[in-house]
Amino acid sequence: MSTITVTKENFNAEVQEAGTPALVEFWAPWCGYCRRLAPVLDVVAGTYEDRLLVGKVNVDEQEELENRFEVMTLPTLILFKGGSAGAPLVNPGSKAEIDRWLNEQGIQ
Repeated sequence: MSTITVTKENFNAEVQEAGTPALVEFWAPWCGYCRRLAPVLDVVAGTYEDRLLVGKVNVDEQEELENRFEVMTLPTLILFKGGSAGAPLVNPGSKAEIDRWLNEQGIQ
């Protein structure tokens, strides 16, 4: 499964009401770290495809969501379980770091 684009219009349906946990990356096109992380998130989406939805919020286009979740640094990952946001992971350095963080939050 590939990543999906998350907007304020589809946030409730795609993330908060999702039948599975949702990993959401807050990113921007001008962010070098975000561009570096993009292929890693595609791998994460494939690895966890049956257990986890992976979405991306472009903060340049979705400032309301950026403010709502108090995103201060890019990229920031937030895991939503049962519609609730967990503690963020800011600027992960590798897929292994993302895997550990997801495992700590009960995603196997």
